[in-house]
Amino acid sequence: MPFCLNNCRLHVNLNSKRNLLLCPTRHVRFRSLTVQSSGIISSDPAMASNSVRVAAAQMTSINDLAANFATCSRLVKEAVAAEAKLVCFPESFSFIAAKNGESVKLAEPLDGPIMQRYCSLARESGIWLSLGGFQEKGSDDAHLRNTHVIIDDSGNIRSSYSKIHLFDVDVPGGRVYKESSFTEPGKDIVAVDSPVGRLGLSVCYDLRFPELYQQLRFQHEAQILLVPSAFTTITGQAHWEILLRARAIETQCYVIAAAQAGKHNENRESYGDTLIIDPWGTVVGRLPDRISTGIIVADIDFSLIDSVRAKIPIAKQRKPIKFWKSASL
Repeated sequence: MPFCLNNCRLHVNLNSKRNLLLCPTRHVRFRSLTVQSSGIISSDPAMASNSVRVAAAQMTSINDLAANFATCSRLVKEAVAAEAKLVCFPESFSFIAAKNGESVKLAEPLDGPIMQRYCSLARESGIWLSLGGFQEKGSDDAHLRNTHVIIDDSGNIRSSYSKIHLFDVDVPGGRVYKESSFTEPGKDIVAVDSPVGRLGLSVCYDLRFPELYQQLRFQHEAQILLVPSAFTTITGQAHWEILLRARAIETQCYVIAAAQAGKHNENRESYGDTLIIDPWGTVVGRLPDRISTGIIVADIDFSLIDSVRAKIPIAKQRKPIKFWKSASL
């Protein structure tokens, strides 16, 4: 049955019309539905009746809390209208500084008014939120934590993860970044159960360190890897999609990568290209415009990961750490 979504167009690509039963303790499969500005949305009722739906948001955050919250609220409404159970936002969804020091001054604890406003949004909208890269107050006034927060549909914070790998990089042809000058690194690997499967949490630059995702899959039993990001345009063009697809293939997990996009201020621009990738490494969801604001939506069933993992059983075949420690060169 067709239905309308506020100023959005949905592109549907279904690989299979067969009905599949869902089991919340099993694994997931996405069918691609992509939402962009302006148009009409429609869906297959047979698919909808046997699916759990997720959304990934793309936006251009600025140094204005109210403006960013308004954008997030609009995208949440679109995700709810599309019957998503979880919507994933990019790194720095609530604020991107225009001047040095702004983020640290703004940082708050998770029970502060900024995050509590998003908790109210989740509760009032009846949807789970993945909020990647919140400026959480650090252990002193000079530092913050870059924290990925999961909120349930009752407005409760279910879990949080502080970014482990900090972006201290001299981007070729670009500027020098030193995230560690104002950010404390996290120490804990975090996975959490949700209505759409077991989520493995990470943030942006973590993507370059496959050990984290190996741990999330093989030690913490993640089914979906969340990679909220604000990639630079230079590194994004070169590495964004290939790194995401590699993480999906080597873990046999789905990857949801919500991205910042476009020019935030005179000094900062993000690559965009929000993606959903299946455990075979296939891109199954992508905004047609790499730097637009909007959402992509995908339906999930729990059979594809089972199939991929059964046919290529890397979990059984991988060597333990002690094997590599004793292996000779």
